[in-house]
Amino acid sequence: MIKSKLTKALNDQVNAEYYSSYLYLAMSAYADKEGFKGIANWLFIQAQEELAHGTHIYQHILERGAAPAFNTIQAPPASFAGIEEVFEKVLAHEQYVTELINNIASLALKESDHASYNFIMWYVNEQVEEEATAGELLAKIKAVADNKGLLYTLDAQLASRAFVNPFPAAAD
Repeated sequence: MIKSKLTKALNDQVNAEYYSSYLYLAMSAYADKEGFKGIANWLFIQAQEELAHGTHIYQHILERGAAPAFNTIQAPPASFAGIEEVFEKVLAHEQYVTELINNIASLALKESDHASYNFIMWYVNEQVEEEATAGELLAKIKAVADNKGLLYTLDAQLASRAFVNPFPAAAD
């Protein structure tokens, strides 16, 4: 059984992952409206991943005999100053999520919950990838910001991203 403080942290993380999904859906809608279908696709896939993360954490809570708790999911912003701002916010958000995940890992260790620590370490590693990808995309967008042709080339590249369930066994 997970102790109550760790259960609360995990439940809060489920909420944070679902908010992340909402945020990326809002960003995807903005990019689509602005004519960047590839960027919209990348963000939409990101939203699907965050939803899968939240569901995976929810399942861990249940598997460990604790009770999931559901909180209000904050509405994300709906407008942005441009694609560069979108990816600045993506990077900042991923850095924030990293902090949340690291706090859960620290708490799991403090409470000697090795199962939850082992579980959350997947997310610790995932966040390294998430921050790196967001940073790389932001750098590319900044590099081509004044060249619409290059921005549309990047947009076309991002159109090929497809959702791959990071937890296929959980979907069975």
